[in-house]
Amino acid sequence: MTGFDAIDALLAGAKQEAPLPSADERRALRDGLNLSRAQLAKALSVSPSTVGGWESGRDPSGEVREKYAYFLEGARTKLAAAAEEAPAEEPVGDGAAEAEQTVDQDDVEVLHAPQPCVLCGQPARHQVAGFPQHLDPAECGTVEPPPQDKPAPQAEPRQPASAGSQALSARGVKIVPVGRRVQTADTPDLIGSAVAAALAAHAGDVEAATAALVKRAIPDAMALLDETRKGGRYDIVAHPWLPDILRKQTSRGADQVWEARPKWSRPELPAGKLEVTALDINGAYLSALKTHLPLGQLEHSTGNHHDRRRAGVHLITPPEWAHDTYLPNPIGSRDEPGPLWVTEPTLRLLLRLSGPKYGLCDRPEIHESWTSGATEGLLEKFRVALKDARDRAIAEDDEVTLEYIKAMYSKFVSTMGESNYNRELYRTDWMHLIRSQAFANLWWKAHRSYDEGLMVVRAMGTDELHVIGDWRAVFPEGRGVAEVKIKDVYTVGSKPDEADHRSSGT
Repeated sequence: MTGFDAIDALLAGAKQEAPLPSADERRALRDGLNLSRAQLAKALSVSPSTVGGWESGRDPSGEVREKYAYFLEGARTKLAAAAEEAPAEEPVGDGAAEAEQTVDQDDVEVLHAPQPCVLCGQPARHQVAGFPQHLDPAECGTVEPPPQDKPAPQAEPRQPASAGSQALSARGVKIVPVGRRVQTADTPDLIGSAVAAALAAHAGDVEAATAALVKRAIPDAMALLDETRKGGRYDIVAHPWLPDILRKQTSRGADQVWEARPKWSRPELPAGKLEVTALDINGAYLSALKTHLPLGQLEHSTGNHHDRRRAGVHLITPPEWAHDTYLPNPIGSRDEPGPLWVTEPTLRLLLRLSGPKYGLCDRPEIHESWTSGATEGLLEKFRVALKDARDRAIAEDDEVTLEYIKAMYSKFVSTMGESNYNRELYRTDWMHLIRSQAFANLWWKAHRSYDEGLMVVRAMGTDELHVIGDWRAVFPEGRGVAEVKIKDVYTVGSKPDEADHRSSGT
């Protein structure tokens, strides 16, 4: 074989690596077919995080590259064919545009007598979240008149807004008529973009990318909050004046608000050997973001009454609790008797338990309160964005995104009080309310366990519930926020006289 023959043989046997599209197109092609990373990873015999690395800029090599390129080319062909077969969309008219407006009728009430609209001052027959206003934009004096060919005559000067409206503006609360709220576009995938960028910046190193994402979790959570608040009904008052009860008494001490953190163990267990399952409540703080939060600056009031349209902290004398042998005290583990400051979730829990449906305790006595007009949905879009990203990460076995999301919501809650790590939001009242809502949610799971025939053994913190019995008949098992997973399984009471000691020491 001559030298030229050898070169020809070398060229004939050489193989070029299959070309790959850009990282953005790789992800777009997979998303266009509604395939998860886990599905594609299984077909290629790799891990979902490896697919994530490819979609953030890393390139595979060898045989797996050939398979990946084959998939991408096939996905591009299939999506192109589907686009050619899809019928052209009809132009959207005015009716469709009007259909995009959201007329949310939650918190809308009919007034017995007209009251001044908080926007224009003219009489209104409805109120939204406790504030009088016009539902029809045409009736509200703040609506700009339609353009006319001829100059419009001088209109009568509009009456000034009511004192209540001026006070609301001073507190930073923005009231928007229900009929004028327009649905905003879908929130950009800030979480997915951040994860992809971190993986690319660290060349696919999962541990390094996770550490970088956790480090930036607070500013990223605030950016996501800002994005999800676009088009919201109310502005967030980020730095309100707070009463002294919400300020630390010493530099390292605590304020005067009691969060009702559960720390309870069943005092006695039946004789005999018993198997206890410690259940882990998923995403406790994430679920607790759905709670009644005060919108503006807290205002002081006295008297034994509760306005469900407001939220804050309350000085109460809690009722006696006579069920500690089988259910934890809703007020938490408290040794000192007498009045104490509790949050909105704790008070609402006690009021509900004192009602005719449950009748488990007397009604708490309210002495004074610091409250503001409130809504339960203030952080709802923020919560849903985190929850949806968490669900996708679980489905795709994406531990990087899971750790990032957990850091986002846990640090968001823990740093909104007196913290040097979050200067954008200073709401100590919100921090206490969200934490207390997590504790209240755990209490209701304990009550549900008891109500469904399980024996409740322990309730700790926000996410730990120990039970005896067929818990799978009560709670779905899994990693979703509406599911629980097993934290531990242990046995107590191998001898009758050891039951109490074993259970309390576990």
